[in-house]
Amino acid sequence: MSTPRDIAIAQVRAELSELDLEWTESAQGLFSVRLPGTRKLVTECALEVGQHGMNVRAFVARKPDENQAGVYRWLLERNLKLHGICFALDALGDIYLAARVPVELVTRAAVDRLLGAVAESADESFNVILELGFAESIRQEWAWRRSRGESTANLAAFTHLDPGGRVVPPGISTDPGESSKS
Repeated sequence: MSTPRDIAIAQVRAELSELDLEWTESAQGLFSVRLPGTRKLVTECALEVGQHGMNVRAFVARKPDENQAGVYRWLLERNLKLHGICFALDALGDIYLAARVPVELVTRAAVDRLLGAVAESADESFNVILELGFAESIRQEWAWRRSRGESTANLAAFTHLDPGGRVVPPGISTDPGESSKS
């Protein structure tokens, strides 16, 4: 006779087998899933099916270097807009997305919804978290790469933090040949 946990584990396995995602099951009921994104390229997500529920936990970002109160406030405000998941911190201050579902409610559809919510929320929040909590590090990265002739392509979302860049107000020409009319 199958227990509710056995049924939930079977539901998770069935859904992961159908999705085009990399995943492993390191122990019975303990799954690791790689969720692709565009801003945060990969979000590692763990699903652990226990006797009474399934815990979902996905690493989003390490503890902010600066403006921790601002980052954590933004996360709490963002929690009001999330469905089924929430931002959480570990003892070190690292940022995670988390969820708990009663074992009886673990279905293939629920797994799909949770993984989708985690992937979307991690991806949408990533650059905001970096900008709020790592602005000085991003500025230093711009300077370091420029000084060595390294590519800055993956810093494109943070051009406004480029200490060597020029911010041109809208309506002002950057063409040196164009003269202003009196």
